[in-house]
This record gives sequence, C-alpha cells and structure tokens, in this order.
Amino acid sequence: MSVQVFESASEQDTDRIGAELAARLPDGAVVALNGTLGAGKTRLVQAIAVACGVPREEVVSPTFVLCQQYVGTRTINHLDAYRLKDAAEFRELGADELFAADLTIIEWADKIAAALPEDHVQINIEVTGPTSRRFTIRGLRGPAASIGS
Repeated sequence: MSVQVFESASEQDTDRIGAELAARLPDGAVVALNGTLGAGKTRLVQAIAVACGVPREEVVSPTFVLCQQYVGTRTINHLDAYRLKDAAEFRELGADELFAADLTIIEWADKIAAALPEDHVQINIEVTGPTSRRFTIRGLRGPAASIGS
C-alpha cells in the first residue's frame, strides 16, 4: 500500500493538495477522510471540487443531509458519516448508489469503515498548528500515487 505524507502550512497548500488529488484520482475513486472537528476535511473537499470546476461556495458540509452532489468536470458525491451510528446504517441508506459517482468523498469515514470498498483512498488529517495540517494519504496506486512529486 502506498503511503504519502504532506505538510500543509496554509489553506493555499491544502488547495494545492486538493488540486493534485482531483487530477490524479481515477473515476470511481472513493476517498475516506478522517480527522478531528476543524481539521480541514471540508476544506480539502472544497479544494478538490474547485479543481473540478465547482464554485467553492457550493461546497458545504453535508452533516445534516448525508450527501451533497456537485457537478463540474466530474460528478462528486460528498458524504458525511458523523451522524451515522455504524456501517450497517450506512449500507441501509444505499451505499452502492452513493459510491456511483466519478468521485465519492466521505468525511468521518472511520465511523463506517466496514462499509467502504476494499479499494479506497484513506486520508487522515492532523492539526499541527493554527493553520498547518499533516495529510497522510494511503491507498493510492499507479499514476495517482505520485501526488506531490
């Protein structure tokens, strides 16, 4: 499994990481985001979506609606598992249909880890300072694995 770590000193660095992910993730990719409240999960989704032609202001946390869908150069399903109790509840909501987008990005994915497809990308975001973050990306394969190089 490929593991890469990126240090972000600012929101602009996070935007760069998001743009690289948008360019390198293959269609059908499922991205599992994990991190504490305020770590920057939604900010990373915004960066990916903007790189796909979606206006930043359209990208909002789907905590209370479970799924937001954005359409730009790619269709992105943006999910939030924060309010779900477990993977079984997620499956009952039709996980297979939710994964049927060019990109599916799930915030708080650790809550539904058992429902994730085996071949997914996991991104853990750690707060390392007031504006800095550490992104640990696992599971990228092939050309996608060269993010940041």
